[in-house]
Amino acid sequence: MSILVENKGGVRVLTMNRPEVFNSFNREMALSLQNELDQAEQDDTVRAIVITGSGKAFCAGQDLGEAMDPDGPELRTIVSEHYNPLIIRIREIEKPIIAAVNGVAAGAGANIALACDITIAKESASFIQAFSKIGLIPDSGGTFFLPRIIGFQKAAALMMSGDKISAKDADEMNMIYKCVSDDSFEEEVEKFSQTLALMPTRGLGLTKKALNVSLTNDLHKQLAVEEELQTEAGQTYDFREGVNAFLEKRKPVFKGE
Repeated sequence: MSILVENKGGVRVLTMNRPEVFNSFNREMALSLQNELDQAEQDDTVRAIVITGSGKAFCAGQDLGEAMDPDGPELRTIVSEHYNPLIIRIREIEKPIIAAVNGVAAGAGANIALACDITIAKESASFIQAFSKIGLIPDSGGTFFLPRIIGFQKAAALMMSGDKISAKDADEMNMIYKCVSDDSFEEEVEKFSQTLALMPTRGLGLTKKALNVSLTNDLHKQLAVEEELQTEAGQTYDFREGVNAFLEKRKPVFKGE
């Protein structure tokens, strides 16, 4: 199976599983990951999602053997049917999605990691905008997210040079949330994902929705969005539970509702 699925409490772990080709995407894996994200979205017991890779790599991007196969999908199809729907799912699912980058994240693999809400990487991992090495442009949302995360100049330099960036450097330039030691990586990812799974899921989903539109809104529009979404959040069970727990000086028990 190209995508392994594991449930850990309220966390759904999706592992890209083509280690012999560094988890590079072919059509089957791309469509399977889309499907598994759909399943996780629809399952109310899933309150956080982790995307990671098996073996030594997170994801090396597109399987170039498939891309060059005369009988395989064209580049337009690969972008429009494999990667674009995947990025849209990652951003529109109203549950937190963590990229657990366990090794090299190159090309589409790097940009899928950056499209997630939170990226945690092993110290030995790396990020490469590898597209320029084969005459292509960054896809999978790279030209949208990376300049907004690290700034136009740094994004342009990384995309045009194709330089490899260590997880530590990615952390220092605020490309990712956190770089952790290889030894503590799995523990850190599980601890953080379990923390999110116990949080008010609806509130986190609405926060994600607000962050999405903030990328293109002006201040007035964003304030209106906050007003609308705050009103919606205030109608949830978890809001009432959070307030009651605060007043009663106890730990809240959120249901994700």
